Amino acid sequence: MAALNGAATDLKSTFLRVYSVLKSELLHDPAFDFTDDSRQWVDRMLDYNVPGGKLNRGLSVIDSYELLKEGKELTEDEVFLACVLGWCIEWLQAYFLVLDDIMDGSHTRRGQPCWFRVPKVGIIAINDGILLRNHIPRMLKKHFREKPYYVDLLDLFNEVEFQTASGQMIDLITTLEGEKDLSKYTLPLLLQNSKRGIITSGREDGKKLSSISYATTDMVACALLMSGESLDNHIDVKNILVEMGTYFQVQDDYLDCFGDPKVIGKIGTDIEDFKCSWMVVKALELCNEEQKKFLYEHYGKADPAIVEKVKELYKALALKDVFSEYESKSYEKLITFIESHPSKAVQGLLKSFLGKIYKRQK
Repeated sequence: MAALNGAATDLKSTFLRVYSVLKSELLHDPAFDFTDDSRQWVDRMLDYNVPGGKLNRGLSVIDSYELLKEGKELTEDEVFLACVLGWCIEWLQAYFLVLDDIMDGSHTRRGQPCWFRVPKVGIIAINDGILLRNHIPRMLKKHFREKPYYVDLLDLFNEVEFQTASGQMIDLITTLEGEKDLSKYTLPLLLQNSKRGIITSGREDGKKLSSISYATTDMVACALLMSGESLDNHIDVKNILVEMGTYFQVQDDYLDCFGDPKVIGKIGTDIEDFKCSWMVVKALELCNEEQKKFLYEHYGKADPAIVEKVKELYKALALKDVFSEYESKSYEKLITFIESHPSKAVQGLLKSFLGKIYKRQK
C-alpha cells in the first residue's frame, strides 16, 4: 500500500493522492496486457470522468467513518482504506453518469462535453462505462481481500447497482414518447422511481439528479463495515436513510418547480420532461376533475406558457404549503427515528446527514 506521507491537513488533497495511487494500480494491472494506446486511453478516460465532480460522496465515507470513531484519530491505514471506498463510490458514480448521459442524449456534464460527445469517443463510451464498473471489484480485491467484511463490500456495491439500474428503468419507461400516461403517476411509483438516485444525488451543472436514499446508505454502510459492524444489525439505519432519501427526493422535485434558478443553477424541466414528480403526484391527489383534465392534456408539453399555467395550478392547489407541512413532519419523524437508535455515534452520523439537507435551497 502506498504511503500517504504522514497525517494530511487537507483531506481532499489526501483523497486526490489516493486517486493517483488507484489509477496507477489499474493502469498497470498485471491481469491485462495494456498497449501504450490502451493505457493512454484509460488514463485519459479516468481523469475525464472520475475526479471532476465535487467529490462529496467519496469524502463522506471518510467523514462517516470519523464520526463512528467518536473523535479517535484515524491511522494512516484507516484513512487510506476509507479513501479507497470513497473512490469506489466515485467510480460507480462515473459509470452511471457516462451511461446516463448517453441514454438522455445529454450534451454537457460538469462544465465540459459528455464523454460520448468527445471527438473519437462516441459509442466507445459504453464500453468505458462498463470498464469503470469493473474497476471497482479490482480495487476492492487488492485492498480489502483479507478483510472480514470483503464479501459484504462486494454485495453492497452489487445491490447498489441493481437498485439504481432498476430505478432508472422505471424512469425511462414511464417517459416513453407515445406511451405517456399520467394515470400511472402515483406515490408508489414515485417512491420506486426515487431509487435511481443511488449515487447521483444533488445537482451537477444544473442537471437534476435523484434521491440520496441509496447514496447515503452506501456511504454509511462502507463506514459501518470498516468499523467492524454487521449490516444485518443495522436494518433500522438503512430504513432511516431510505426515509431520508425520500424526503430529499421530494425537496428536489419542489425545487425543480419553485426553486430560485440563480441558487439551484438551472431552470427546472420536470414539467416539460413528463417526470413522475412529487409535485404532479400531489396535484393529482388534490385537484378537481377540471384541473385533472388540464393536467392530463398539458403536463409534459414544452411550451413555456403551458409550463407556467401548470405552475399556476400548483400554486392554486397550495402545494407550497403542502410541501412546507410535509418537510416539517418529515424532519420531526426522522429526528424521532434517529434518537431512538441505541448508538450515540450512529445518531451523530445520521443527524449530520439530515442537517446537510434540511430546508436546503439547492
